[in-house]
Amino acid sequence: MTLKRQVNIIITGTPGTGKSSHAQLLIEQDSGLKLVDVNELAKANNLYAGFDKERNSQIVDDEKLLDFLEDDLEKGNNIIDWHCCDVFPERLIDLVIVLRSDNTILYDRLKARDYEGKKIEENIDAEIMEVILNDARESFDEEIIVPLESNKIEEVQSNVDRILDWIKQWRERNPEGIQNVTLDSSSDSDSD
Repeated sequence: MTLKRQVNIIITGTPGTGKSSHAQLLIEQDSGLKLVDVNELAKANNLYAGFDKERNSQIVDDEKLLDFLEDDLEKGNNIIDWHCCDVFPERLIDLVIVLRSDNTILYDRLKARDYEGKKIEENIDAEIMEVILNDARESFDEEIIVPLESNKIEEVQSNVDRILDWIKQWRERNPEGIQNVTLDSSSDSDSD
């Protein structure tokens, strides 16, 4: 028996673009949504593959992460807050929000977080080169990817309102949820 699932949304972007602020407001304004803060989840459950000395940060193990989240993703109603989006299966994601920020604003935000110069430069370069937006485009259908500007406080609430409207419309179109797509053994035998 395949269960139906509810909506899953990724909020992604370069560090400092406002992912956590957007995600927190979404779950505060829609009690049916659950926050999946991947950094906190990985830390609390030791979902690491190792440590990157150059960047002074843990490396999340994608397989451990997906194994840990699989049941929650198959149920739905998740807001996933992380700077990566390409590790999540397309079949379980309904909307990918890619937050974008002006480089000067992003620099100030990262500096305020005490990021080191090299880490700031790397993140600014990633924003200029649209690395995360391109990762999203390589991993998901263009129709579910929505880039949003995140420079001012007013933009954050406007973005959240837009996402909440999208969720409302999704729920109206799919009141019972949508069928989970699973790869079962019967599909393997069809190819023989």
